[in-house]
Amino acid sequence: MADIPDDLKFTEEHEYVRSTADGIVEVGITDYAQGELGDVVFIELPQVGTKLAKHDVFGTIEAVKAVSELFSPLAGEVTEINSRLDQEPALVNSDPYGAGWMIRMRVENAADVDALMDAAAYAGHVG
Repeated sequence: MADIPDDLKFTEEHEYVRSTADGIVEVGITDYAQGELGDVVFIELPQVGTKLAKHDVFGTIEAVKAVSELFSPLAGEVTEINSRLDQEPALVNSDPYGAGWMIRMRVENAADVDALMDAAAYAGHVG
């Protein structure tokens, strides 16, 4: 069974959102998603300052098995990218909810975070 932390919100596309201070959220892919992808070998992320609408593609993740698009779970502006992933893309496999985070963004509407799936709903989604 995939690890699904109770303190996060989730999307149907297997991204997670961790709320932090001042309307900033951290976004990455879930443990389930990294397990389905297999060994991650490359990640392309947006530039800081990129404005995203909900469901916009914010990058790609390349694994041994497949290349997948990454979808923004919320509307907002990218404030930081995880530059460690340039040299260590496998952090997404080994620590998806910690060192493997992908982007931080300032969300346009903080209430949109509450509309995402909670851990129980995501667990039901992945079966």
